[in-house]
Amino acid sequence: MMSSILQAVPISPDQIVERADSAKAAVSQFNEMLVKDPATALEKLGQDALQFGIKVILALILYFIGAWLIKRIKHALQRYFSHKQTDRAMATFISSFVSVTLSILLIVVLIGTLGVNTTSLAALLAAGGMALGMALSGTVQNFAGGLMLMVFKPFKAGDYIEAQGYAGVVAEVTIVGTHLVTVDNRRVVLPNGALSNGNIVNYSSFPLRRIDLPVSVEYGTDAAACREALLGIVREDPRILDTKTPGAADPFVAVQKLSDSSVGFIVRVWVKGEDYWPAQFDLNERIYTELPKAGIKFPFPQMDVHVHHA
Repeated sequence: MMSSILQAVPISPDQIVERADSAKAAVSQFNEMLVKDPATALEKLGQDALQFGIKVILALILYFIGAWLIKRIKHALQRYFSHKQTDRAMATFISSFVSVTLSILLIVVLIGTLGVNTTSLAALLAAGGMALGMALSGTVQNFAGGLMLMVFKPFKAGDYIEAQGYAGVVAEVTIVGTHLVTVDNRRVVLPNGALSNGNIVNYSSFPLRRIDLPVSVEYGTDAAACREALLGIVREDPRILDTKTPGAADPFVAVQKLSDSSVGFIVRVWVKGEDYWPAQFDLNERIYTELPKAGIKFPFPQMDVHVHHA
């Protein structure tokens, strides 16, 4: 929209020079009047200053009224979204968009109140339209990305996501960026443009998650006994789900790979999303403490050297 306005009012170098000459001529005319008739010149200057002062006071009044109205509108939107239980991400995006749009309109009204010719202002901006367009291209892209996120909704406020090399809980979505709060309590702002065009991993999309635990034991271990010991450990945890829960499966243990120095088992269990990390940490600790009690040992890197005599 901004680029179309700027292109609609082109200005040539000759016009810029002409307006600069007009300002210079006005200053020269005032100097001549001040020399010939100081009283009239000062009286005219006082009248102009009075008129400008009235405009400034009016602009200040309009600014405070406008800022108050924008604040009230923003609070009304927040109450409406809270009453309708609108997703917090969409609510913050719409509130941010309305606030920025009304603030821009208020600035335009204040400029007009001060007597500045908005057409001339647009023409002046058009002279640097290319640079301004390049500067705003990223902002426009982020705004469009925010709209895409609101339409397709790959996540909502409160979801734990991973994107652009960062992971955290979605706090809010503004017109240019998405705010994440990481697990170590840092706030990360991701540009909406890059976020909408990149990969997003949403860990909160489904109520259940699967835990995959690799367990390595030494060669010579009885595979069946190790499997039963691991199943016994996971089944004792009340957070572990089975087929009685829709979407879940029974605990699964199997030999996954044969490495150079160890036999690798894989343990797969289903838990609720909120139990994922606590259950994983607890299972790791129990496996570490319980397997040695069952006579199952963990491996150490080793190498067999065979010497052949000639």
